[in-house]
Amino acid sequence: MTSSIISSTKNLFRKYKDRMIEADAEPVTLIVIGCGQRGKAYGKYALQSDACKVVAIAEPRPQTRKLYAEQHRVDATLVFETWKDLHAASADTMKTVGKRLADAVLIAVQDHMHVEVALAFAEQGYHILCEKPMATTMEDCIRIEEAINKAGIIFGMGHVMRYSPYSQEITKIVQSGALGQLINIVQVEPVGYYHFAHSYVRGNWGSEKDSSFALMTKCCHDIDIICHWMSPSPPVKISSFGSLRHFHHRAKPLDAGDAIRCLDCTMENDCPYSAKRIYLDSVSRGNTGWPVSTLVDGIPDIENITAALKEGPYGQCVYESNNDVCDNQVVNLEFENGNTASFTMVAFTSAICERQLRMHFTYGEIIGDMNKYVVTDFRANKTKTFHPINEGGGHGGGDMGLIRTFVEAVRTGNQQLLGTDVSEILRSHLTVFAAEASRREEKVINCVEFERKARASLREMLAQTVLR
Repeated sequence: MTSSIISSTKNLFRKYKDRMIEADAEPVTLIVIGCGQRGKAYGKYALQSDACKVVAIAEPRPQTRKLYAEQHRVDATLVFETWKDLHAASADTMKTVGKRLADAVLIAVQDHMHVEVALAFAEQGYHILCEKPMATTMEDCIRIEEAINKAGIIFGMGHVMRYSPYSQEITKIVQSGALGQLINIVQVEPVGYYHFAHSYVRGNWGSEKDSSFALMTKCCHDIDIICHWMSPSPPVKISSFGSLRHFHHRAKPLDAGDAIRCLDCTMENDCPYSAKRIYLDSVSRGNTGWPVSTLVDGIPDIENITAALKEGPYGQCVYESNNDVCDNQVVNLEFENGNTASFTMVAFTSAICERQLRMHFTYGEIIGDMNKYVVTDFRANKTKTFHPINEGGGHGGGDMGLIRTFVEAVRTGNQQLLGTDVSEILRSHLTVFAAEASRREEKVINCVEFERKARASLREMLAQTVLR
């Protein structure tokens, strides 16, 4: 049954199709705004395929900018320190030459910057791939939707889970109806104890005012894919519970005393969140990738990582940091057709982002962990395990799958290839905002009414701006 749905030949077909694209068409040209971890992840496709080429970049960090430009052989005249400088150069080129610098823009800057960059380049007519989340407020997400629709451009979202071989194979089974009607989904996002400490305590996503709440910054693509699997039935009710349970001063071990930094702490060797263990010991073993690569500008080594731990936020005690986002949260959803789903995000696990999935159908079930999934058909009384082929890249191949699909969508002018559009992306983001509202307000949220109020709020804000 499922073997007829899933075929190993599709991976060969993808590679064959890429070769045909490369042979028959000029490469899609890309601008990369932000050359950090996500910018590198998406840019990797341009180094492996002739389907696209990075022709301009903007990155404030000197060494990161230099290394990225060299790797992609970007002309020095198209290497910029800020996105605003690049945007101005694009405006000049459009005015003098009558065309844009490239076909599309990849937005991989900090979350709070997404809206201004997206609006600016949408106005110039660039196709856009934006890293998740879309924006950090409901109003800004709606503004992006309106700008994209007005410009009539291709829009991709960094919901990479949709584009991994694992997820796409499961999606085909869901949509085929081979196991009957999907009734319930249970998904767990095990962020990982040191991953959470790195990104959501010490790192860029630890403070809500500097970024957004954890459910949005970490898990918006979990909610998105749950809604995708349940479509076309939309979510109508949502509830959520969660808190910052452990990473705060009250949980600090007494033996740590007054130490503010791990390198000054007498019990550092016994702490699972030790910065020395996570970063310094890692680079001493030759690891120059994530997470140590995020601490410094350029290539990490013992000297510059030590300096970062002595002076920067990544060397701080996790119990003395300025973080305020949830380290555990659950979300419950009811859909229009009566289907249900539950989602859990938790920091305290060694299964770093290896999401656990259970899908319950009228005639079967699927149990998965992102590396494999097991399909049971109740009617045939048969169970089979599948191991999707990861062609490389992060998120089980989702990073590569997304950028490949986006490039092809731009090349052909076909938004449908991405399997979503800006309005659906907005709705899944509003569902995440509704979940957080439920957690804060301690009540069940009506998703339809929540969206109506969000749009009305933006209209009111715009009206007040005009009156001023």
